[in-house]
Amino acid sequence: MYTAQGKLKQRDLLEQHLPLVRRQALSLQLKLPACVELDDLIQAGTIGLLDALKRFDANQGASFATFASQRIRGAMLDELRSRDWVPRRVRRNARALDETLRLLEQRLGRAPEEREIAAALGIDLAEYRQLLLDANGSQMVALDEMGEDEIDAVSATSQALSPFAELAEGRDRERLIKAIEALPEREKLLLALYYQEDLNLKEIGAVLGVSESRVCQLHSQAVARLRSWLSE
Repeated sequence: MYTAQGKLKQRDLLEQHLPLVRRQALSLQLKLPACVELDDLIQAGTIGLLDALKRFDANQGASFATFASQRIRGAMLDELRSRDWVPRRVRRNARALDETLRLLEQRLGRAPEEREIAAALGIDLAEYRQLLLDANGSQMVALDEMGEDEIDAVSATSQALSPFAELAEGRDRERLIKAIEALPEREKLLLALYYQEDLNLKEIGAVLGVSESRVCQLHSQAVARLRSWLSE
C-alpha cells in the first residue's frame, strides 16, 4: 500500500511523463493509415504509462523514463494489433503498388510519375492518392508479423518507425544511398526533412507548400519506390 508521499511521487511522475505519451503517439501516427486516431494512441499510451507506474522497480537498474517509454510504446502497439490495423485489402494494394513500380521503372528507365503509376494500376489519380494514404502504414512489415526484437531493430525509443533504418546500418547501406539518390527531388527532400531533420508532417508540408495529407502520400510513394528498388 502506498504512503501519501508515495502517491504524490507517482502523481508527479505521471504528470512529468504525459508529454512523452503524446510524442510517441505523434511519431507512431505518422506511419499509420488515416483511420487510426491520435486520441486512441494517446489513450493506449496513457494506460501503458499507468502500468509502468505500477510495475517499475528501481532496483532493476533502468531509469523510470526508459521503462515508461517501453511500456507506453508496447501499449500502443498492442492497441494497433488488437484492431488488425492493416486490413488485407490495404496490404494487397501495397504489394500491387510495389510490383507496379518495379515494372514501370524497368520499362521506363526512370522514376514513374503519379499519373503513370495510377494508369498502370487501372485507377484514377484520386484513387491512387487514397491508396497511398491507406498504404502508408503497410509499407512496413505488419506489426502483428513482427516480434518485439524486430520492432526494436527498426525503431529507436520514442522515435518514428523507419522503413529502412535497418538497411541504413547494414551491408545494404550503399544500395540504399543509391536508391535514395534516384528518388524525385521532392521525395528525396521529404525523407531528409523527416528522417534527418526530425520535422513533423505539418512542418514538412510548410516547407514543401503542400498539405499534411499530401506529405503522407508522398512519403508512402517514396518508401514504395525504395522497396521496389531494393527488392531487385
